[in-house]
Amino acid sequence: MHTTSHPIEVRNMRFNLETDVPKHWHGGGRGVTLFFDNLSTLFPEGERFFIASIRAHLSEVTDAELRTAVRLFCGQEAMHGREHERMNAMINAHGYPAHELEARLVKLLGFVQKTLPKRWQLAATCALEHYTALLGDLLLGNPEILADAHPEMRRLWNWHAAEESEHKSVAFDVYRAAGGNTPERAFVMVVATVVFWAVLAEQQVRLMHADGIATSPKEWIKLGRFMFGEPARLQRLAGPLLDYFRPSFHPTDHGSVALVEAWRQGHLAAAA
Repeated sequence: MHTTSHPIEVRNMRFNLETDVPKHWHGGGRGVTLFFDNLSTLFPEGERFFIASIRAHLSEVTDAELRTAVRLFCGQEAMHGREHERMNAMINAHGYPAHELEARLVKLLGFVQKTLPKRWQLAATCALEHYTALLGDLLLGNPEILADAHPEMRRLWNWHAAEESEHKSVAFDVYRAAGGNTPERAFVMVVATVVFWAVLAEQQVRLMHADGIATSPKEWIKLGRFMFGEPARLQRLAGPLLDYFRPSFHPTDHGSVALVEAWRQGHLAAAA
């Protein structure tokens, strides 16, 4: 059986978000700052959903190594949720409707948990974990994406990126242990993709409206160039995302162990 490609380690990280980070903390433009802020509003409730969907199938996991990986996955995701809750409080204090966006996501995911089969919820976790792992590898492999960011925010996002890569196989391996199949996970990936990008786009408009730049062509062009030109070039993710539909797909088919190891060594050196 496949297991995680990196050792999973729960790191109790805390970042100086209360006093240190300016409102527009990314030098790439106000819209770029708000894109990262936008992602942050999704994480606390999203991480809780991921943890619940995996724990609901723990009785079907007999492999001892995978059960340990699940425990560590939950620990990492809990830390991510806590720090992004703190980041969202910072965003809210800057005058953006972060708490309102979080509350809307609580309702949406509550509806999903009430109406969808448990294994579909786990399939949605697998789909979104593939997204977070690919985005994490993109950040770690292209340090210029965060080169103009405030140092504390760069630390937070790189930490989150590395740990998403560390635990990227856990939900998928639990899904397979629970009897998941390719047609089901492919269908749920399509639905999850539509919902994810629809929510992200709508929230981006709301945040930019709150900043007074929703009707600024200049800010939208800067954001578009950042995301689809240099440095992010998000279109590079199209191939790995489509690969998810391959029957023999596994999360370890993508990403670089060396990138995570380089982050880990840098983290250990900084801590020392």
